[in-house]
Amino acid sequence: MSQHNYTQLYIHLVWSTWDRLSLISPAIEPRLYRAIEAKCIALGCQPLALGGVADHVHLLVSFTPTISISRLVGEIKGASSHLITHEIQPGQLFRWQGSYGAFTVSQAALDQVRSYILNQKSHHDYDSTLPEFEPFHQAA
Repeated sequence: MSQHNYTQLYIHLVWSTWDRLSLISPAIEPRLYRAIEAKCIALGCQPLALGGVADHVHLLVSFTPTISISRLVGEIKGASSHLITHEIQPGQLFRWQGSYGAFTVSQAALDQVRSYILNQKSHHDYDSTLPEFEPFHQAA
């Protein structure tokens, strides 16, 4: 009889641009997000929601236990910043901060977290962010 591992692992990730600079413009956001999603898939993870504002992104991902969270985030950051600095905006500053936030998410909370991530712009426009999901958010 063969044994199969079964995992159901969900992580909400948050990371910021260098010095919280507004580096994610509407012009680059779609390609940046596609690159983030593609890197997740290449690493065996499934992106479930991706959203953000000019200075940070949120990603909800179903991930495999064969990769560490730090490797997942590091490879996503590396691939996406390489794309921007070499293909989308050569010669212009784009860099991620070294730190990130990672939060486990239960299956029961997936819809709530997904909605929060997909509505990032409105949460920031109306100051309705949730402090537990915005580790780098600094009040004005």
